[in-house]
Amino acid sequence: MRGAYSGVFIFVLGSSFLTCSSAVRYEPNWNSLDSRPLPPWYDESKIGIFLHWGVFSVPSFINEWFWYVVLVTKHHEGFTNWPSKYSWNWNAMDVGPNRDLVGELAAAIREKTDIHFGVYHSLFEWFNPLFEEDQRNNFTTQNFVFTKTMPELYELVNTYKPEIVWSDGDWMVEDTYWNATHFLAWLYNDSPVKDTVVVNDRWGSNIRCHHGGFWNCDDRFVPGHLIPHKWENSMTLDKYSWGYRRNARLSDIYSMDEFIALLVKTVSLGGNILVNVGPTKDGMISPIYEERLTQMGEWLGVNGDAIFGTQPWKYQNDTVNSNVWYTAKKANASTVVYAIILKWPSTSTMMLGAPSVSSKTKISLLGYNGAFTFTSTGTQGVAIDIPPIPFYQMPCQWGWAFQLDNLNNQ
Repeated sequence: MRGAYSGVFIFVLGSSFLTCSSAVRYEPNWNSLDSRPLPPWYDESKIGIFLHWGVFSVPSFINEWFWYVVLVTKHHEGFTNWPSKYSWNWNAMDVGPNRDLVGELAAAIREKTDIHFGVYHSLFEWFNPLFEEDQRNNFTTQNFVFTKTMPELYELVNTYKPEIVWSDGDWMVEDTYWNATHFLAWLYNDSPVKDTVVVNDRWGSNIRCHHGGFWNCDDRFVPGHLIPHKWENSMTLDKYSWGYRRNARLSDIYSMDEFIALLVKTVSLGGNILVNVGPTKDGMISPIYEERLTQMGEWLGVNGDAIFGTQPWKYQNDTVNSNVWYTAKKANASTVVYAIILKWPSTSTMMLGAPSVSSKTKISLLGYNGAFTFTSTGTQGVAIDIPPIPFYQMPCQWGWAFQLDNLNNQ
């Protein structure tokens, strides 16, 4: 779980800015709210960057659940990274950096027209006396919600106009206490981002994996099979912490082989991946995270066609080669299928069990010039001839995407 500071995250995508129609009025109940179509840009984007940056970045030790000895906890402490009117003297303008960190990052992100900006906000705060009072009242009162949580959310949306509101801190009590449906109805009907905003499913202990714009159910969620709802894998490059750890070891960080495998599996199964890094206390991205993000960008520069704007194919994992995952994309009247190979073949032939090929089929490798010859292995299945490609002509180092055009079972 992540906590009560309002972190920020950005979504990196292609160039689509399609929206939902605002003609429909949504009621403050889940049946109505769940009928709202997900704005297409979110599904097309596939990959986002999450920044866990807060008071806990100062001790930067163990993980983001670090406890301050005297004053506050480091994570659910309620410190806001913007000058909130509802967090007096406990925000980034009044103490610490004396800057509007959310506003500055939002402005920087919007200089790039192909990036969507969003905010993380925790409903919950440890040790807030108003929350503790509501808790003692068995949550029959909502003083904390109407004095702190909801005013902050309205302030965030009206001030910074985020296209994602990523809620957290919901697990102690159901959505009715949080007044979640009323906020979401306003967000979808009347907010300044009503046509483009996307939300997750963390709006109450009874809501995860049941309601919301997209489901992330739990941290590092990967269902293992197709599910009938858009979902997200929110993960962190540090396997043990969401915030920056100065004592992290290299073995604690995802290798690129591990990360690309997780990215490909997530997208093949219909999900988006939200990649978290923890900046240092002064806002720097440490070299290991910078390297991973740069490598991800380089990989997408070659293989982005197999990721952005794709949909799950009729097969996700290959039927004979477990190191192969599929995505698909509409192209005019046909469908292009991508077979993403996580382990380069050790022999001159690569066997795939899912595709059905014909004389019209063409097979190519993204980032490499030239078509590949192949042989059908029956009504379904193909043997692809792998030429001896010199290492300096390999398009990338991890995960290779074969493009399959004109399949019989496209």
